[in-house]
Amino acid sequence: MAPPTTERPQRAELVLIRHAPIAEPGRLCGRTDLPARIEPEAIATLAPELRQICARVVSPALRCRQTASAIWPNGAPPAQDERLWEQAFGMHDGLHYGELPDLGVLSDAELAAHRAPGGESFDDLCARVTPALTAYALLALTQNAPVALVVHAGVIRAALATALGIGPAALRFEIDPLSVTRLRVLDRTNWSVSCVNRTPAP
Repeated sequence: MAPPTTERPQRAELVLIRHAPIAEPGRLCGRTDLPARIEPEAIATLAPELRQICARVVSPALRCRQTASAIWPNGAPPAQDERLWEQAFGMHDGLHYGELPDLGVLSDAELAAHRAPGGESFDDLCARVTPALTAYALLALTQNAPVALVVHAGVIRAALATALGIGPAALRFEIDPLSVTRLRVLDRTNWSVSCVNRTPAP
């Protein structure tokens, strides 16, 4: 009898990894391109999550590229996709959290529609990101294998908004640095959620 295996069965998935923590915490970073704080021990825990990957894609942000380079130090660098940038926060981008204006109490829909001067709303982000995710879902289906994306918390929330059809309510998800969110691709636009914000055990 063959020994039991802990290998995840091969299937079409989007594996969404949030980048490592930024080197200067406490700031609102959308398009502000700060470096990541790479901790090899934390990166190493991701290895079991990333077997049998058929494609690797990253946001062009430095923090995502550095995280991807630490995860996959060998071979060609992952493809970059401009559509996977974090939400642009305009005049508020790069500010320390204590410097941000108080928006008061907003509903999910109001918060998702809020757009800082010169920036994007979460609704805008979803409109930008969803076509990219749909294309990678089709790739995963074609290859019957996972596609890994090293991206941002906002992008992962946008993916959950699409998968669950919950729109602004996806803003309630907490997405930690180096956490993994897995979406099983049933067809190009129909995805189920396998896990959210999972931080692999050391």
